Amino acid sequence: MDRMKTTTPEIVAQNIEQVRTRIANVAHSQDVKIVAVTKGFDVTAPRAALAQGLFRCGENYAQELIEKHAQLTDDERQQIEWHFLGRLQSNKIRQLVEIVSVWQSIDRLSLIQELERRSPGAKVMIQVNISNEPQKGGVAPSEALALVDAARSHQLVVCGLMGVGAFGDDNVTQAGFAQLAELALSAEVPEISMGMTDDLELAIAAGSTMVRIGTAIFGSRT
Repeated sequence: MDRMKTTTPEIVAQNIEQVRTRIANVAHSQDVKIVAVTKGFDVTAPRAALAQGLFRCGENYAQELIEKHAQLTDDERQQIEWHFLGRLQSNKIRQLVEIVSVWQSIDRLSLIQELERRSPGAKVMIQVNISNEPQKGGVAPSEALALVDAARSHQLVVCGLMGVGAFGDDNVTQAGFAQLAELALSAEVPEISMGMTDDLELAIAAGSTMVRIGTAIFGSRT
């Protein structure tokens, strides 16, 4: 893991206060959970997050997650709730089922079927492509509710919907977030995972209950 960046508890403590202030400025009485995205950082990142009370940590790549998980202590592993956020391949599920608590990037039936086989009753979020960008994961909004039903029929627990906002145009981003919030209402799910470092205010204003924050907590990955 020498290719990854490192961080310190001091840096994370300072940054997370700023993130919490940003959230409080727009959330008011809304309860917004933070998933600390440790992608690109070594095991110092989840440890520093945990020290600040952030037990939800997110990873995009299977191998990074496996390596970091292996370096944590047993006590740390019990405390951290890992959320898998990246494009997921069915053949990676077997390696991750003992680590991942919430699968946020479920966007097709084959993943649902593999999770039912490997981890019956797993907690999932259906990822919706709200930006209509082909390079991003997610099911089309018109197909999202059908995939929610499919996951439920395969005995998975659908705890929310997840989406990645469009980049560069606040109006387009806001419209996508509003669409996801409306779909979540129709799907009757409690969580709406949307909003990252650059657009968390827009996401929370649209009804996000969970933001996925990496750069604003840990710093730049490049």
